Amino acid sequence: MADETALNDFPSLFSLKGKVAVVTGGSRGLGLNAASAFLQAGCSKVFITSRKAKACDSAVAQLNRLPNLEPGARAISVPADSSTLAGVESLVSQVSRHTEYVDILFANAGATWGEAFDTHPESAFQKVMDLNVKGVFLCIQKFAPLLQKRATVDDPSRVIITSSVAGLGVGATGPQATFGYSASKAAVIALGRNLAVELGPRHILVNSICPGWFPTKMATGLLEMTGGLEKHAARNPNKRLGRPEDIAGVVVYLSSRAGSHVNGATIQIDGGALWKTVTLEDEPVESKL
Repeated sequence: MADETALNDFPSLFSLKGKVAVVTGGSRGLGLNAASAFLQAGCSKVFITSRKAKACDSAVAQLNRLPNLEPGARAISVPADSSTLAGVESLVSQVSRHTEYVDILFANAGATWGEAFDTHPESAFQKVMDLNVKGVFLCIQKFAPLLQKRATVDDPSRVIITSSVAGLGVGATGPQATFGYSASKAAVIALGRNLAVELGPRHILVNSICPGWFPTKMATGLLEMTGGLEKHAARNPNKRLGRPEDIAGVVVYLSSRAGSHVNGATIQIDGGALWKTVTLEDEPVESKL
């Protein structure tokens, strides 16, 4: 009988040594948190992309100053618009100049728009859906050849999609309603499950994460309009908002050998807020992202 206490090289279980990662929406917020985690877990190259070249360059400079990177490891700026086919193709072309393969694609680029139901513009809804859904699909489709290059049964490549708890429950309603955002985040969860089945046989695992409230630039405005950071933290069963380490731990787990048999999963990162029952003592809350 096999020794059930034996584990294959446990010290390297969460290592990403030598891996190559691409992070869309990587110049700030959760994308930058994840990029930092990838580099510090051992990645040799982490490509940072967003629409603005200046923001990408700034993020890369910050990442490359981290003190505990593997020798030669570096972040690389590859600005592109992930909401269009031309932008995605440009991104793949830029990455291909530096590497023949990609091990990890963190499809994190996203946008939101807050406005009341009766005046919610078609253009805003379309913009959000283009980036949050179509852009995610196109990124995965166009990066698939690079993701397959050195993927195997024992060492599959990974795709991680950033969804949101707004895709599991209800997002913002009222004057700053986020109908397109919530719909898009529900859509990419379904997309991820379909792609997990489609790409699993190609040794590409696809999983989604669903963050709750993190005090990022995109979320802070809505946090302030709906009670403020302290009140949102107090309402959370875990009594706090999300921290960079919360994202870092999950993306490293999913990308490492520790997560090599996880496929089609959706991981909620919100301290349990989605499941909290509102009590009479709670103040009304118009949104939950």
